[in-house]
Order: sequence, then C-alpha cells, then structure tokens
Amino acid sequence: MAFPTDIGVIDTLIGLPTEEVPAGDDDVHEQISYMFKKFPQVRRHEGSVDDLLRTMDAYGIEKGLVPVLPGDEMAARAIVAHPDRLLGCLDVDPHRGMDAVRDLQRAYETIGVVGAQFMPALLAPPVPIDDRRAYPLYAKCVELDIPIFVNGGVPGPRLPYASQHPGLVDEVCYFFPELKFVFRHCCEPWVDLTVKLLLKYPNLYYSTTGFAPKYYPPAIIEYANTRGADKVIYGGYYPYGLELERIFAELRNLPLKDEVWPKFLRENAARVLGVGR
Repeated sequence: MAFPTDIGVIDTLIGLPTEEVPAGDDDVHEQISYMFKKFPQVRRHEGSVDDLLRTMDAYGIEKGLVPVLPGDEMAARAIVAHPDRLLGCLDVDPHRGMDAVRDLQRAYETIGVVGAQFMPALLAPPVPIDDRRAYPLYAKCVELDIPIFVNGGVPGPRLPYASQHPGLVDEVCYFFPELKFVFRHCCEPWVDLTVKLLLKYPNLYYSTTGFAPKYYPPAIIEYANTRGADKVIYGGYYPYGLELERIFAELRNLPLKDEVWPKFLRENAARVLGVGR
C-alpha cells in the first residue's frame, strides 16, 4: 500500500488562477471559503503557465486536465502550446443549445480539448444532470469520443443541490451507454448510491476532485480496492481550493492496494481521456 513516486500522475482538475486577484477573493471562492482552511494564494500573471508547469513537476504530475472557460485565452493558448502536459476541458453551458455544441466542436478542432465540463447547480437557472438541455452536449461527447465531467452531490456554494443528485445520472447512462460520464466532487452524501450506479454502468466514472484525500468517502476507497479499481480517478483542486502540498501529503496515507495506485493516479484517466490514442 506504499504510495508510488514514479507513476507520472494525471490530475483531472488542475489549472490557472481564474482571476487577477488572489484565489479566494472572488465571489465563487467566497461562497465556498467555509469548506477549506485556506486557499492557494496565487495570482494570475504573464508567467502563470510556467508556474503551473513547475508546480506539476514538483509533485510528479505529468499531465493536467485544465478547465477552459469562455474567453480565457491564456488557458486556450497554454493547452495548444503544451499538449504533452496540459489537456483542455471546455466549460459548456447547456442553456446555449446548439451554440454550445458548436463551441465544443470548434474547441475540439482548434485547440484540441479532450473533455467537456459543467456544474449543474452553478448555472442560472440550474440544469439538472438529466435535463434535456444537456442531451445535445452528451450526444456530441459521444460523437467526439470524449468524456464529460459533471459535479455530483451537495454543492459547495450555497445553492440548492437537487440538480446535482447523483441518482439523476441513471437515465443519462441509460440513454447514452457510450457516454463517458465522470462525476466530480465526490457525490456526498449519496456515495453508496453512486457506487451502485458505478457498478451498473460501464462508462460511469468517479473523480476525487474537490476533497482533501483524508476526506475521501470510505465507501469509495473500498470500491477502488475491489470491483471499482478501473472506475475511480484521481483529481485535485489546485488552485481552486486545495494546495498540492496538502493533497500529496495526505495521498500517502490512503489505504489503496499496490495494484490500484497506478490505475487511480494515471491509467484510468489516460483511458478515459484517450491519452496516447
């Protein structure tokens, strides 16, 4: 169960500071500040991409899945400039209908994004996981053979949770069996239900983003050590709420089996993201 140091980690949520101010000063970080002891104090500046790469090197992170939000030219340029290190994940808005589908197609063709993402509760109004407004994007992800990352469970911001209930993915996976759907942010407090759904659907996955490792749900650790070795994927939350120093210090204490570590830290993400295709 020793933590390996030569895996070449793939982090499924890492990126650049989202604002020109220290992380924690903008509205979204203010809403979730109660959840974290402190936020990484990093500013966006001209050298932010180089800073990110150096930080990844320091913790053995070979590749990082970076959110690309609308209008974020620095993130878009970074993934084009460093395709061997930074993988793009386009933030999509189901409210935009076919325009969002065209945005995803364009980003796939021009900057090489390897995934899409959205947070149901943060949209205005919320878009539940099984809402038909998201179906065109799910279909496009199937067509492009890329995964979609969606938050599950009670959201950190003080917003209603109904749109992120993990049970809503049941109908999505039923209608889109080829869709690679990855839950983010641990799906609490419905982790047992989430495990049942992970067992049920071959293309449903679980990423550990947003939680410090010592708070990973025990049911997920047990699942990863047994039938879910191929379904649980490492994801951090730097610089959005957690320092990598804390994450990697706590990862060393996870009771994962030796054969699970490579899958958790790299192989599952590589397969889902199509790295090396």
